[in-house]
Amino acid sequence: MSKLVFKLRHVPDDEAEAIRQLLDEHEIAFFETSAGNWGISLPALWIRDEQDFDRARALIDDYQQQRSQHMRSVYEEQRQRGEVRTLWHSFIEAPLRFIVYVGLALLVLCFSVRVFLSF
Repeated sequence: MSKLVFKLRHVPDDEAEAIRQLLDEHEIAFFETSAGNWGISLPALWIRDEQDFDRARALIDDYQQQRSQHMRSVYEEQRQRGEVRTLWHSFIEAPLRFIVYVGLALLVLCFSVRVFLSF
């Protein structure tokens, strides 16, 4: 019986492709389901043989740990070079747009909370 091994919703394309290759390289039979026409189904990778599940899950966990460490190091390098975008960068780039967006967010917050604060 098939068993869910990896959900693909909100997963970057490069990571999904790497997981597919990882399973292919280790000769683990799998199939993929899509989100469907309206995006309400579960996009995922499924293992065909339940006996391969533990091995596949271990391979995926190792890959994700390595990917996480790599992405953290890339982020840290970018941060040290000053290439990471912050709120300050957004403000400097377009101050009027930034102020309008913050104002709109505060307006929505005000209307949302007003109901609870008025007796």
